[in-house]
Amino acid sequence: MKPYQQIPILECGEPLVPLPITLERIQPHPYQALGAPYGDASPFQLRSGVVARLELAQQRLQPQGLGLQIFDGYRPLTVQQFMVTWTFQDLVRQYPTRPVADLYREVERFWAAPSLDPAAPPPHSTGGAVDLTLVTITGPVPMGSPIDEVSARSYPDYFQGQPVPFQANREQLNQAMIQAGFQRHPHEWWHFSYGDQLWAWLAGEPTAHYGRVAI
Repeated sequence: MKPYQQIPILECGEPLVPLPITLERIQPHPYQALGAPYGDASPFQLRSGVVARLELAQQRLQPQGLGLQIFDGYRPLTVQQFMVTWTFQDLVRQYPTRPVADLYREVERFWAAPSLDPAAPPPHSTGGAVDLTLVTITGPVPMGSPIDEVSARSYPDYFQGQPVPFQANREQLNQAMIQAGFQRHPHEWWHFSYGDQLWAWLAGEPTAHYGRVAI
């Protein structure tokens, strides 16, 4: 169990809603392209309060010629399991001589376990977590590492003090999201939460608003 999963959940009943067309999204969806089993669910939906805050964050970015691009939103447990397995197998292919236990620990740093325990849901299964980046009219803003990279480069402050623009770009995204009420994952520059257990833990809130949503 991760520390934030000890936060109690008082489910508020807020619905999942589709992302508005004003929020750009990556198409085709990366996990669907790998064959992840979404069934009738869409990755481009989130709790209504999360969507409203994303629109606020985008409004703060627009004067700088920037917008948000959504990589992933709602994630059923079946997809969480699929991606944990896929990521582990991909690391095994990349590093065939490394101990399997070490590789699995690497996966655990970046992926929540697909827990069936309603008191410890993976953040994306709540509809309160979103993976995203910045874009301009010419394309994505350089962030120094791709979303979902399993390496230290994914840590938000990895490029601090280096003569590259990545840290400033990451901080611009973070500031827009923080001002809209989100909290950033400690290990992932792209992952932000509102209302879930991770958000509550980072924000010092006594309870989370969102539990797992089953579709």
